[in-house]
Amino acid sequence: MKSDVFNKPARLKNPPNLGDYDEVCRSFDWRSVRKELDWFDGTKINAAYNAIDRHTQTWRKNKVALYWEDEAGSTRQYTFEQLSLLSNKMGNILKDFGVSRGERVFIFLPRVPELYISFLGALKIGAIAGTLFSAFQEQALADRLGNSDAEVVITNKELKERIDKVRKKLPALKHIITVDSEDFIKSFEHVSDELHIAHMDPDEYAFMLYTSGTTGKPKGVVHVHRAILQEHMTAKWVLDLRDDDTYWCTADPGWVTGIAYEILGSWSCGVAAVVYAGRFDPKRWYEILAKYKVSVWYTAPTAIRMLMAAGSNLVHEYDLSSLRHMCSVGEPLNPEAITWAIKTFDKPFHDTWWQTETGAICIANYPAMDIKIGSMGKPVPGITAAIVDDQGHKVPDGNEGNIALKPKWPSMMHTIWRRPHKYESYFTGGWYISGDRGMRDKDGYFWFIGRADDVIKTAGERVGPFEVESALVSHPAVVEAGVIGKPDAMRGEIIKAFVVLDKKYLRKRFRESVGFPESDKKALREELSQYVKKHLAGHAYPREVEFIDKLPKTRSGKIMRRILKAKEMGLPIGDTSTLEEY
Repeated sequence: MKSDVFNKPARLKNPPNLGDYDEVCRSFDWRSVRKELDWFDGTKINAAYNAIDRHTQTWRKNKVALYWEDEAGSTRQYTFEQLSLLSNKMGNILKDFGVSRGERVFIFLPRVPELYISFLGALKIGAIAGTLFSAFQEQALADRLGNSDAEVVITNKELKERIDKVRKKLPALKHIITVDSEDFIKSFEHVSDELHIAHMDPDEYAFMLYTSGTTGKPKGVVHVHRAILQEHMTAKWVLDLRDDDTYWCTADPGWVTGIAYEILGSWSCGVAAVVYAGRFDPKRWYEILAKYKVSVWYTAPTAIRMLMAAGSNLVHEYDLSSLRHMCSVGEPLNPEAITWAIKTFDKPFHDTWWQTETGAICIANYPAMDIKIGSMGKPVPGITAAIVDDQGHKVPDGNEGNIALKPKWPSMMHTIWRRPHKYESYFTGGWYISGDRGMRDKDGYFWFIGRADDVIKTAGERVGPFEVESALVSHPAVVEAGVIGKPDAMRGEIIKAFVVLDKKYLRKRFRESVGFPESDKKALREELSQYVKKHLAGHAYPREVEFIDKLPKTRSGKIMRRILKAKEMGLPIGDTSTLEEY
């Protein structure tokens, strides 16, 4: 596959943690990096202990672990020792409520420090921690708390009202802990900050997340304590985290990235982390990057595209000289976004591929490796990835197929809660079948094509929606695009694009202060179709273009094409509890 290449090694100022990728891959064994973590008697482990407490035995004890800021500008900061002691207190509170090893403790909080302290405290006593987006409403809560048989929910007074409305549907729920209640504050103040850390078998359950599929109720993906080994190593190799870094992952812990790379893997590397609890705003985000001198930044393509729409001039109002490494997560990163980053920041965003089910980064672009712009990169050392057909047989390089991984990598999900048959359905012919379609080129780089159920078949040709979306986004009028296949009697399917337009561009080009005349819309629709035809392929252009104000997306920023398709076809939309914008 042809691609622009960003030759990174020639531009590196400092040697990265993962220097010679090929050499590491040739000799790598997961057992060789066990020494990166602390084990009890050589066989037992606790992920929360490795994230926080082990640092209290070193010089990092008094190092700031968390810089927290909310939308109003209030700030707090915590050292590793403070997080250790506070999470010990939370562990003891949970014990006082009768929580024992293996019981489910769900955290329903906005991004306040108590969320992180509660998560760590639950893992420390051997409970299974679950996280819930604070935007969840009653039905989403009932589905997740009911399926998991959660015994305890940790929340605040405002959000507790939603749980109260569905509590009759939750017979297993014994306690609701309200962190801003007077009773809790007094109890927390007086409870001991000494705690026995549970020594866990590596494959004992640590945390669970519910993820929505195309059909049916959300499914509970369960991860084990061993997962921190891969989360730690990928934070070190892919995010290139070091002791002197200030690191900002913009993910909410209701999403797997917020657990793996805002709590466990990143803190196990000993970095100072920034958490911003406000809404997205380009100006505020640049202020955060400058104020805390962020050196490593992990964010979502949706946010990057929104920053692009705000213009490059805004970036230059801030001192971002501390920023040395940038990565993206959540959905494939359009080539246009990488090119923009190189022009604007003088460095690219490094795309990473993984899923809730994989538990940690599995394919990535690395600091010391050339980036083929638009590629997912290469597998993490210790991960065997391939493109396979539906029977699990490898296909030749350059051919489309299923992106698949060879079990068992350390962070692989251990089960789907109460749905063993669903779990087994992920595996075929000795491979984990990801549900993503892609191809591998002759140099070993992987390329994303689309979700298996999103690939469009038009006039006998298979078209990945992502490549059409990327072509559209490269047009200056387009901020974002979502592409679906729409049934057509002649072609089987035609390509339809839903496009969010750049309002500044429209005002400048069409000089319209109010409205957007149908004649201009018609002309722009045709222009966009021809633009894709010219830049992508004669058969891979949208025959229909619809302008919309916003795309339906998950809270991780992933475009939900199934929602677009369901609305277009007048079909049931299904579960929308994980949508950010619906």
